[in-house]
Amino acid sequence: MSDITQSELEMTLGNNVIVTQMTQAVNWARKYSFFIYPFITACCGMEFMSAAGPRYDLDRFGAAFPRFSPRQADLLMVVGTISHKQAPILVKVYNQMAEPKWVVAYGVCTVSGGFYDNYSTVMGIDTLIPVDVYIPGCPPRPEMVIDGLMKLQDKVQAETLSDHVKGPAPVTPPERLVNI
Repeated sequence: MSDITQSELEMTLGNNVIVTQMTQAVNWARKYSFFIYPFITACCGMEFMSAAGPRYDLDRFGAAFPRFSPRQADLLMVVGTISHKQAPILVKVYNQMAEPKWVVAYGVCTVSGGFYDNYSTVMGIDTLIPVDVYIPGCPPRPEMVIDGLMKLQDKVQAETLSDHVKGPAPVTPPERLVNI
């Protein structure tokens, strides 16, 4: 039996069979089934609620129904300002999520600290946990949220199996702050 290429196989079989790799099929399913855990702390939460409403239909991206436990979620939406007092809680929530997991930084305060340039605000959550997509704005418009979800879908589709395991957060908060 001779070795035939995938394109020759597709030409021979026509539209009767779909030929793909297992990782591509799994990633296609994952990119349309995000289980969101919203970590909402400030004013961007109002805009997040409007983006999650029926007008913008996040369900077409598989991201409409929020989860109420990080153990059931794979997409952490961090919305609003994160203070240093909240940072250990955010890290704990991230570490409780099952693999594969993704993080979206929603709003300029989450992305870079925003106009809160002081001692009590975290200057970007990427100093605490790995971030996959940044959605800037004060607050970001719903169209920006949709664009961010589409970029995350593209990222998920291109991942390999080794990309799925991210492990615990690189920053471990002091033990005295974790047991709140």
